[in-house]
Amino acid sequence: MNRVRLSIKRGLAAIALLSAELIVVIILFIAALIVFSIFAIRIFGIKDETNDLIVFDRLSEWVTPFTTSFLQGITFLGSHTFLIPANLLLAFYFLFIKKHRWYSIKVPVVALGGLLLMTLLKQFFNRPRPLVPLLEPVRGLSFPSGHALMSVSFYGLLIYLVWENVKEPIRKWLLISSLVILIILIGFSRIYLRLHYFSDVIAGFSIGVIWLSVSIWTIRRIEQYSRRKIDPVLVKSEQQPEVRP
Repeated sequence: MNRVRLSIKRGLAAIALLSAELIVVIILFIAALIVFSIFAIRIFGIKDETNDLIVFDRLSEWVTPFTTSFLQGITFLGSHTFLIPANLLLAFYFLFIKKHRWYSIKVPVVALGGLLLMTLLKQFFNRPRPLVPLLEPVRGLSFPSGHALMSVSFYGLLIYLVWENVKEPIRKWLLISSLVILIILIGFSRIYLRLHYFSDVIAGFSIGVIWLSVSIWTIRRIEQYSRRKIDPVLVKSEQQPEVRP
């Protein structure tokens, strides 16, 4: 009887946890989708770039050699040059050192999926970059910001890993806060350097949140299914004595 009650309690706890995760994913998805839709309609439907130009005008008052140099370094942390090796190192770390196969799967799935989604959206909206960058111009399209999207994908994944694995509250929240600030700074650097409009960055953040929340939730469901259905079968087969003729 006690075992039955314990099983029921565990089942209810699992359902409650699943519901909480699902609610968080739904809230993040809907909120990010609404924000993205508002900016997409404003820029491509109404053709209103007033806010983008106002932000550029305000930021021009902040331009100094030190700030420019600092934000160039920050923007590098959201570039392909940095994020591709960073994703590879993180995947190898979980695959060969920590030997956590599901984390090693999540890293490339989130990174490659985010890259593909960014490329498709840029081609679909086909928005040119700002005409007068602070430094040298760069190639490519503007909406949504790839730096913003990929920084949310990578550093957002790190936030998820910290949340899952770091137990000490002070250390956990210090790391999460630092990563959130870094994501915001990367987006800000793109606007400050006039390589993206304000709307590009917000759209990139929104798509990054959508992709990250959906991909992590989906992979986690597959992981849980694998542990319930596949792993016990493998263990059972390994435990069976070898039959010799």
